[in-house]
Amino acid sequence: MLKATLRSFLAHKGRLLLSALAVVLSVAFVAGSLIFSDTVTRTFDRLFASTSADVTVEPADDLSSSVPTGAVQTVPASLAGRLARVEGVASTHADVSVQNITVVDGDNESVGPTTGAPTVATDWYVTDRSPVKLTSGHAPRGAAEAMLDADTADKKHVRIGDTLTVMAQPGSFKVKVVGIATFTTTNPGAALVYLDPRTAAAQLLGSADKATAISVDAAPGVNDAVLERRVSAALGAGRYDVQSAEERAKSSAEALGGFLDVIKYVMLGFAGIAVLVGVFLIVNTFSMLIAQRTRELGLLRALGADRRQVRRSVLTEAVLLGLVGSTLGLAAGIGLAAGLIKLMGAFGMNLKTTEMVVGWATPVSAYVVGVGVTFVAAYLPARRAAGVSPMAALADADIAGVGRPLKTRAVVGAVVGALGAAALAGCAASSTTSSAASLLGLGVVLTLVATVIAGPLLVRPVIRVLGGAFPALFGSVGRMSQRNALRNPRRTGATAAALMVGLALVGGMSVASASMSKSFDQQIDKTLGADFVVQNANFTPFSQEVTDAVRGTEGVGLVVRQRFAPLAVRLPDGKRVETTAAGYDDRVDDVAHIPYAEGNTAAALADGALGMDVDFAKEHGVRLGSVLPVEFPGGRTTSLKVGALTDQETGDGFGMRGGLFLGIAAVEKYVPGGQDSALYVNAGSGTSGEQLRPRLEKTLDAYPQVQARDQADYKKLVHDQIAVLLYLVYALLGLAIVIAVLGVVNTLALSVVERTREIGLLRAIGLGRRQLRRMIRLESVVIAVFGAVLGLALGLVWGVCIQQVLELQGMKAFAVPWGTIVAVVVGSAVVGVVAAMLPALRASRMNVLAAIAHE
Repeated sequence: MLKATLRSFLAHKGRLLLSALAVVLSVAFVAGSLIFSDTVTRTFDRLFASTSADVTVEPADDLSSSVPTGAVQTVPASLAGRLARVEGVASTHADVSVQNITVVDGDNESVGPTTGAPTVATDWYVTDRSPVKLTSGHAPRGAAEAMLDADTADKKHVRIGDTLTVMAQPGSFKVKVVGIATFTTTNPGAALVYLDPRTAAAQLLGSADKATAISVDAAPGVNDAVLERRVSAALGAGRYDVQSAEERAKSSAEALGGFLDVIKYVMLGFAGIAVLVGVFLIVNTFSMLIAQRTRELGLLRALGADRRQVRRSVLTEAVLLGLVGSTLGLAAGIGLAAGLIKLMGAFGMNLKTTEMVVGWATPVSAYVVGVGVTFVAAYLPARRAAGVSPMAALADADIAGVGRPLKTRAVVGAVVGALGAAALAGCAASSTTSSAASLLGLGVVLTLVATVIAGPLLVRPVIRVLGGAFPALFGSVGRMSQRNALRNPRRTGATAAALMVGLALVGGMSVASASMSKSFDQQIDKTLGADFVVQNANFTPFSQEVTDAVRGTEGVGLVVRQRFAPLAVRLPDGKRVETTAAGYDDRVDDVAHIPYAEGNTAAALADGALGMDVDFAKEHGVRLGSVLPVEFPGGRTTSLKVGALTDQETGDGFGMRGGLFLGIAAVEKYVPGGQDSALYVNAGSGTSGEQLRPRLEKTLDAYPQVQARDQADYKKLVHDQIAVLLYLVYALLGLAIVIAVLGVVNTLALSVVERTREIGLLRAIGLGRRQLRRMIRLESVVIAVFGAVLGLALGLVWGVCIQQVLELQGMKAFAVPWGTIVAVVVGSAVVGVVAAMLPALRASRMNVLAAIAHE
């Protein structure tokens, strides 16, 4: 049996390689994501461990915010002298390092990275922990000199002697580049500007008496943990965050972990799609191979092989396929990881492929996925093979699945589909986002499974419609292609299912993105009343200098500032909620339309008051006039009265739970040193928006980090951000299509082998080569379009339910991107034509007499 199994595997290796490609793709994405994330994690662990001081003292981070405020938390620089007297301390240093800056060259072009990495200004002092070393010029001395990292200097064409403008929170200042520093460790992609220590504190923090952290070096023989305890004891509890080198490296790595997780989960998402679609391909391949080997398997049974041996033989072939696919996939995964590392270099993160980490978990995961997927996918065909009767050796080989009743599929599909429909109906009826999202996920899974199970039941009615015009357009060739697709509903359903999965995902997400875009458009039209909004490209705060320049622009009438403040509010139901509040100037009603359930803008922005979303207030027992204890960063506390309740129909997003807002004076008081995040600008009397735009743009030429946008620009910005999500979905679609094409090619190739004698007879009675190729192409097209129709129908249902979840977040508009839907259907027909090219060519080249004599 083992010999027979190995010979069978090698005899069909050409056909099995197409199925192995699905395994290779899925394993490659799993292995590549693990190798890449392990490599980046190990690299940064070494970076953080080698650059962290023995003990670091920072301001206590009692309130975090996902919305940047522009404020920099500081410690007294004098703390360094105080800690120098602690037993076991060899030296201390008052560090200055800020990221709320913009650096521009002489042409007012930003020298910072465009990839989202920060621009960091810091003080220069040499230690054995420095991530860079001076390679040309000299270190900065005095207030007018600076040093730049070599990577930034090369990318932005900055040379020694050039003048840069640093825009910091206290104000802008000019520096001359006097030195270039080269990274000795991994460059994380940031732009680094080094200043003289005293200059850094004065210019970046507004006072030479401030620092962002204190670095403490241990004396020889003093353990970091021991020194940490001594420093903590000297400082007292609560005011400062004291970390050893190991703890600081760990916390820095955790902060980076979110970025790495995004990449890892995206990669694993691709792997999941490849695995899911690959399962259909493998099931179909083994089912057809077993159907074609019915006589062979029957002969083995007649010679004495029992059911278990036959089943084991088929599963052994699957394991061999999984081993080959996993090995090739692991190699491809290493190549994929190397490509990602090179890609990160293009974004400024200079990793080295020579330091690639391949942990033990990577090959284990690769083989578990590869072998496991093929084994599970081949199990049902193996059971079917074990059921072949010894009498089949004496009869003509049947095609498994033809003519067998589909009652079991109908019952199971109906039950699973009913459960899925009930879950989706529950999602639509749910009033809370969490329960709606859970029911949506359950409904998506169940309806997908139900469609896959019941797919063969839909083959005959749907393909009769889709291919109904074939006889009229293509005559007898069209009629035969339609009947070939109808001949084996199980096979057609399984082949189309691979494409259906990808298109269902695209359909659902396309409806969701179109609905989101339309909802945001309506919300912008409804709420934004300003002529222009001045904002940073990535929504980070900007300096007061920008605000002053905008106010001084000719033709500007009203300017309303927006500024954010992290806070924690204690609610009447006993809950303490950490969130971010927005602060506004008076007259915000002139630039925005805010609907109120109770109260008004003046009451919300009054001294000692705040506004709140009415739904959040009802949830926590807050009423108009309720007085709530509020905590701000740095231990600052106060009590604020609820002056107004808004009804804006916008859910909690971007970390701003509760829709809290207050006067900007309160934000300035309790979060000192913050920066404006947006300016809402109206043209003055006698000036139109068209006249004001060029003047604003001229003013902002000196500040490349900010742009002035009107309503149309703002809508385009939102659409572009939503499109990023859609591009990811399209990439997943591309992967699904690649594997689906392999599936159609595999099915048609095996079908051509299966119908060799039939094709020979058709050729003998006059069917031309061109007509034969057309017949196979039309069969492929109708199968692909069938998969597209099922997928898009399912995706539209999902899209409607996703929109119901979005509605709970205030996005009530519904839109269907019909252009995308039509394009996908047309694209599916093209996919069918492409997939049929090789099988059709092979069929047309058959020797007619040999085909007729084929058994």
